[in-house]
Amino acid sequence: MKTIAIGVGENENIIQACHIFKEKHPKTDIRLIYSDNDLIKAVLDDNIDAVVRGSLPASNIMQELKAHYPKLSRATYINGDGHEFLLTPVGIDEGNSVEERYEIVLHCIEFLKKVGKKPKIAILAEGREDDFGRGSEVSNSIIDSKKLTKLIEENTSEEVKNYFILIEQAIQDNPNIIIAPNGRVGNIIFRTLVLLDSWPSHGAVTFGIDRIYIDTSRAQSIDGYVRSLTLADELSR
Repeated sequence: MKTIAIGVGENENIIQACHIFKEKHPKTDIRLIYSDNDLIKAVLDDNIDAVVRGSLPASNIMQELKAHYPKLSRATYINGDGHEFLLTPVGIDEGNSVEERYEIVLHCIEFLKKVGKKPKIAILAEGREDDFGRGSEVSNSIIDSKKLTKLIEENTSEEVKNYFILIEQAIQDNPNIIIAPNGRVGNIIFRTLVLLDSWPSHGAVTFGIDRIYIDTSRAQSIDGYVRSLTLADELSR
C-alpha cells in the first residue's frame, strides 16, 4: 500500500480533505503528522512515498530540508479558467538573483518534460520596459528580467518571452511556466489568484530533492488540500 504523509496544523480543513481523498483512494494510506520535525523525518523516510506540508508552518521545514538539499526550490501548480502553469518563485526568500531564478526555470523545464508537456516560459519584472529609470529597484528588476530571458534563450531550446510587469498579457498567452521577479512578488501573485480569486492550486512541486514533497498554504481550502494529496499520489506513481 502506498503511504502519503501530511502535516496537520491549525487549519482543520486538512482532516476533512483526508477523509474525502481516502474515499476516492482507499488503497493509499494517509499518515497524519503534527510537528515540523516529524514531517521532515517523513520526507527523508524511504517507507513514505510522498509528503504534503498541509497546514504546518513552512519556514522551519524548508530550512531543515535545505540543509539536506541545498538547491531546493518550489513552483506552485495552478490550474484555473482554462490556464495551467507553474508559478515560481513563491517562497518569500527564494529567487532573489538571476542565477537562482534560472536554476528554477531549468527545474520547471525538466519537470514539465517528464510529465509530457512542452515548456512555454513567461518572464516578469517589476515594471514595463519603458519604466526604466523610475527608481533603482524597478530598473534593476527590468535589467534582471532581460538577463534571465537571454540566459534561457542562449542555453535552452524552449519558447520564452519577457512580459515585464504585464502579467495579464502573459496569462492570456497561456505559458506553462511563469517566473516572478522574486519570491515576494510570486507569493503575492499566488495569494491573489488562489486565495482571493479561487484559482485551483495543487500546491507547490518541490525541486532539487529526490523525494516527492508538495508544499501548501496554511490557508488552503478543503478542495485545495484534496488536490495536493491527489498530485502527490499521481507523482508517486
